[in-house]
Amino acid sequence: MFMHAGIGHLVINMLTLWMFGGELERTWGTRYFLKYYFVTGVGAGALTVLISLLPFEFTQQIYSSATVGASGAIFGLLLAYGLYFPDRPIYLYFVFPIPAKYFVLIIGAISFFAGGGVAHATHLGGVLVGYVYLKSARIHPLSEMKYRYLKWKINRVRKKFDVYSGGRADDWDRRVH
Repeated sequence: MFMHAGIGHLVINMLTLWMFGGELERTWGTRYFLKYYFVTGVGAGALTVLISLLPFEFTQQIYSSATVGASGAIFGLLLAYGLYFPDRPIYLYFVFPIPAKYFVLIIGAISFFAGGGVAHATHLGGVLVGYVYLKSARIHPLSEMKYRYLKWKINRVRKKFDVYSGGRADDWDRRVH
C-alpha cells in the first residue's frame, strides 16, 4: 500500500490526501479515518490481485506488474468525500468549480475509460471497497435489529412528550399541554 509509481505519483497522492482527507478526518475522527484509509488501500490491492488471477487476456498485464494500493486508498477517500459533501465546489484544474459528486464521477470515468493497467484496476478497486465499506456499516443483523428496536422504542415514548398547540383534540382539558 505504500508503493508509489514515482515522485509525481507520490506528490499527487499526498496533495489529494491533504485536500480531502483532512476534512474527512475532522468529520469521522482519527481512528475511523485511519481504519477507512487502510481498509480501502489494502482492499484495493487485494482486489487488484484477485482481478489479475482471472483467465482473461487483459488481466495478464496486471498479473505481471507491481500492485500499488496507495492510489486505491486515495480514490476511496475521493468517493467518501463525494458521498459526505456532495455539493461542495471543487476547482477542476484550479479554474472550473464543479460539485464534489460530479468531480468524483469524472475522475472515476477517466480512470475506467483510460484503458488497462494496474493503476486503473487499483483505482476502481479503491472506489468499490470504499463504497461497500461505507454502505455496509450497519449490515450486521444483530446490531441492525437492536438499532431498529431502540428506534421504535424512542418513537413510541416520544409521543408522550410531544407538544401540541392548544392541546390534543382528545384531551378533556384542552388548556393543559
